Amino acid sequence: MEAEIAQLVTTGATTVVGLMATEAWTQLRSRLAGLFGRGRDTEEVSAELEEIRVEVVRADGDTELIGDQAAELRNRLRRLFRENPGAVAELRAVLAEFSPEPPEPAGRSVHNTFSGGTMSGGILIQAGTIENQRIERGEG
Repeated sequence: MEAEIAQLVTTGATTVVGLMATEAWTQLRSRLAGLFGRGRDTEEVSAELEEIRVEVVRADGDTELIGDQAAELRNRLRRLFRENPGAVAELRAVLAEFSPEPPEPAGRSVHNTFSGGTMSGGILIQAGTIENQRIERGEG
């Protein structure tokens, strides 16, 4: 299995397990049942996915149990991709639709002004993220 697909298997399983305890699960479950259910009864597949979700919710933070459920999903995804390579694009689409969006930056500005007097040693400034800034040290 190529590295990109292997990464998708891991990311997909981890993302799905994370979403199992959210309000998005009902919609996600039906999409995944369609994805995993190729040639099978989607109600049966949906029930299997619900069993995994119950275990994840019941785990209540038990990382080993949650990891076991993620491993189950990784195995299912590997089999799915071997049997149907077109499912890769479908999983990507599902993940793009249901993955939580990264939070937007706060958009606030911080301005630090130093004036008057003589400063020696280090200067502590307040900053969020500093990108592509050139900081010059004055001589004096």
